[in-house]
Amino acid sequence: MTPLHRLIVTCATVLALGDSAQADPSRWQAEWPRTDFNRSSVEFAEILSGGPPKDGIPAIDAPEFLRVADETRLSAREPVLTYAPEGAPARAYPVRYLMWHEIVNDVVAGRPIAVTFCPLCNTGMVFDATINGVDHSFGVSGKLRHSDMIMYDRATESWWQQATATAIVGQMMGMQLTQLPAWMESWERFRAEHPDGLVMDEPDAPRRYGSNPYAAYDTSDRPFLYRGEDPPHGIHPLARVVRVGDRAWPLDRLREAGALREGGVVLTWRAGQASALDSREIGAGREVGNVRVTDTQGRPAVHDIPFAFAFHAFHPDGRWMLGE
Repeated sequence: MTPLHRLIVTCATVLALGDSAQADPSRWQAEWPRTDFNRSSVEFAEILSGGPPKDGIPAIDAPEFLRVADETRLSAREPVLTYAPEGAPARAYPVRYLMWHEIVNDVVAGRPIAVTFCPLCNTGMVFDATINGVDHSFGVSGKLRHSDMIMYDRATESWWQQATATAIVGQMMGMQLTQLPAWMESWERFRAEHPDGLVMDEPDAPRRYGSNPYAAYDTSDRPFLYRGEDPPHGIHPLARVVRVGDRAWPLDRLREAGALREGGVVLTWRAGQASALDSREIGAGREVGNVRVTDTQGRPAVHDIPFAFAFHAFHPDGRWMLGE
């Protein structure tokens, strides 16, 4: 059964169970004996099973890398999540791998990082995995809130909302991870700009890497396992937006303008990147373009490109940058 089919089955099961059963965290105790469910900043009724159990979507630890010149499997338009710290070669994490693993625990230039991607929200984000001076690693809980992946730290098994980088359940409740500058771009663009860079090698796991298990998801009518309201201003729930803090620029607006200079940041759009959530073959997806966000000095700015429903769910008082 594909993840998409599991989601459909789970959705029906959740609706049958009803909200009262969903509000009781005791049903998770056997699977999560180390998680402190007495500490929570969210309603338990908002947390749903995505289908797979804890670690059913296996995070990658200690990934291996290839030099750019040695990578032959990626097609030119395939998306990669780029992390380019000062003093170390840029690293590309192909979405064809993140699609199936969702978290990569890595160490770059001595800094532990968590490279994350939630396909249901299109949130690709890189975090500093140091909390109060202690290095951490993360796994996939199998739970969702507002359709977004809930991660867990392996030290305390607290639950973390990926879209906000915030611990929502457990001992770490209220703690915040630091999001690092990273961006989605095509493999072709990464290769051109970072010829001496590194690219994550294919994991040794039985997965259909390069295929999209959520075919046509980003053109569907509704997000999976999402009960919240639609975004305002008539914006489609699955339209992409560029999020910087609590502000969101519709990708269609940026695409039409080519470049925008607003709110202390500079956003640019250039063709050449395929949607990972469109066709069965990731590299053949429809055009979504390459987005860059910098400050006014040209330095990379922290951002991500979620679906509009996810921005509205996690930033209900956020500002929509409509250019009006």
